[in-house]
Amino acid sequence: MIERYERQPLARWYWIAAIASVLFMAVGCWGYLMTVTTDPSQLPVDERNLVEAMPIWQVGAYAIAVWVGLLATILLLFRRRVAEPLLLVSLVAAFFTFLPYATVPAIRDNISTNDIAMAVAILLITGSIWSFARHSHQRGWLH
Repeated sequence: MIERYERQPLARWYWIAAIASVLFMAVGCWGYLMTVTTDPSQLPVDERNLVEAMPIWQVGAYAIAVWVGLLATILLLFRRRVAEPLLLVSLVAAFFTFLPYATVPAIRDNISTNDIAMAVAILLITGSIWSFARHSHQRGWLH
């Protein structure tokens, strides 16, 4: 069944939300690049232990979360419908990025309360961006 939504006028806040979304994902990409390019021996011991304990699939999930998220938010600026499913991919990848916090003992034993709070905040913001894209699609703002 093909869903058809009645096109509504574009809200004034759309552009602010879309630009903020791009900026959030760009910061995520910067964080990813810092994670994969920093020499672990230059980090404090606790951070070094976390970086060295990261399984390769976590690094891959991190890359997918931020780079697909950045692409999707740029597509929101162009009001493209494909942004919505791409943001869902980014959200699922973000979940897998933080899954080792609970499942990998070497990571679980080295994370702080701040790390957990940051993970929750990132997941909530990423989920909100996906929800924004979904809302925009339902209003007919994406084509």
